[in-house]
Amino acid sequence: MATAIGSQAMADTDTSDLAAKVLTVSDGVVAGTREDRSGAALAELFEAAGYDIAEQRVVADGVENVRAALVEMAADFTGVIVTTGGTGFGPRDLTPEGTREVLEREAPGIAEAMRLVNPLGRLSRSIAGTRGTALILNAPGSPKGAAETVEAVLDVIPHAIRLMGAAPTEH
Repeated sequence: MATAIGSQAMADTDTSDLAAKVLTVSDGVVAGTREDRSGAALAELFEAAGYDIAEQRVVADGVENVRAALVEMAADFTGVIVTTGGTGFGPRDLTPEGTREVLEREAPGIAEAMRLVNPLGRLSRSIAGTRGTALILNAPGSPKGAAETVEAVLDVIPHAIRLMGAAPTEH
């Protein structure tokens, strides 16, 4: 199935065989003082788009926590991993730094597209890229922000995953 994006058709939108993982980065959720609403919103979004939710995990803020979780989650995984939280200017907002330590290749176009959906996106320090055959995206910690930024790139994720997995694609 192809969907029109501007004047071009986007192939590879079938998600029936694709998986997603969600990593919530939040001291409050780990401590039990906040509900993981953004992780739930992302899991719901991916399920509605036809992805299998392979894992949902929560870690406290911090470079090492994010780095360690992403290394484990990306190991032998082909699919998309989305983090939520820790992308702002707070002193414990270190998700991009932890993510950068594990990325093998950055995908700045994806991160830029995610930021463009909302004027507050200009405050996001989110990055995107790949580790092995996992596409890793940073999303904001608010449920609305997480969902709308991922929705902005949802159409290209299947194609990216298939390219990383060396599956045949239409170019």
